[in-house]
Amino acid sequence: GGTSIEDLAESSPEKIIKVPIDIRTGPSESDISKVVAGLGVSGDEAAAGEQIKALYNLFVDKDCTMVEVNPLAEDVDGNLIAADAKIGFDDNAAFRQKDVHAQRDHTQEDPREVAAGKWDLNYIGLDGNIGCMVNGAGLAMSTMDIIQLKGGSPANFLDVGGGANEKQVQKAFELLNSDEKVLAILVNIFGGIMRCDVIANGIINAAQEIGITKPLVVRLQGTNVEEAKKLIEGCGFRMILAEDLEDAAEKAVGVAGIVKQAKEIKVGLKFEGLGL
Repeated sequence: GGTSIEDLAESSPEKIIKVPIDIRTGPSESDISKVVAGLGVSGDEAAAGEQIKALYNLFVDKDCTMVEVNPLAEDVDGNLIAADAKIGFDDNAAFRQKDVHAQRDHTQEDPREVAAGKWDLNYIGLDGNIGCMVNGAGLAMSTMDIIQLKGGSPANFLDVGGGANEKQVQKAFELLNSDEKVLAILVNIFGGIMRCDVIANGIINAAQEIGITKPLVVRLQGTNVEEAKKLIEGCGFRMILAEDLEDAAEKAVGVAGIVKQAKEIKVGLKFEGLGL
């Protein structure tokens, strides 16, 4: 504990013991011996080996994504003690690990991520002020990158996926609209599996229910894009349309900067169709 693994890998790589395991057979006695030797156990090595096996079995049997024991300590008799640990579980395996997932404490999580999870939205909260709604993880990462490149800062990673329905899109928009950190919203959709008109209807439904309280930049491309643009143009709400991703990022960063400056000097703003 207290040591950067990256620094250790550079200064003393021999101290990092890596033992590949064949998941078809599990760890062999030779594998276990390598781990025990790497730990420098001073007590009962056989007992230490059993703990390593138990650690591996925990990882496999409970569908873990990570099992980190830190620190692993020794008592005066040489017995290994897991003094603290961090364990992650695969959400996709929740259906067969109900006893584990029943212990999930949502109060220790970002409430935005909890709300998104209820609608099967892939959401990660960040510290910026431009809310992003995108379809596809790769496009979402690219969108966040270009926002940074243009001088802005994304408030989240939000991938609505290719199979989202209008209700999920609506809830995604409501999530961004209710985030106090978000000063502007950028919707960037490439319609392949996901149709642009579904995105447009979801945003319009959310706007009709809760209103649009923040500048909204929309970039749509792909399946049913013309239908989506007609829906947006005729919905009665003002949205800023962008031709491409670069144009969308520049407009989102620009309008977020205006809102931020206005808030700092306590001046009210009124965009066309929006009272802020």
